[in-house]
Amino acid sequence: MEMPATGMLNEDGIHIDMDHLKKGEVNMAITFADGVILGADSRTTTGAYIANRVTDKLTRVSDTIWCCRSGSAADTQAVADVVSYYLGMYATMEGEQPSVGVAAGLFQEVCYSNKEQLS
Repeated sequence: MEMPATGMLNEDGIHIDMDHLKKGEVNMAITFADGVILGADSRTTTGAYIANRVTDKLTRVSDTIWCCRSGSAADTQAVADVVSYYLGMYATMEGEQPSVGVAAGLFQEVCYSNKEQLS
């Protein structure tokens, strides 16, 4: 049986080319009727050196919204912290939880406004 392309869902499950995945960070999301399942690898690297094998790259930014972080750990954590703060303010001021669209817009604005400082 020929293996399908990376990440293809067949009747017998998801088929992933593991050699392809070993070349960098792994963040993934799978949608289903009631939500999304997030997954990420747990390695933090400094060049070719693995600095930490148990890093949590999934970060909660509101009661119902999480993000997958990839890139400079310090930068991605700072961005997630800022977005989490603003989403908390949004929930307090609006009296409702923010939507994914609101969170995405905040991530976009924070990243774009600070693009010269982020690595």
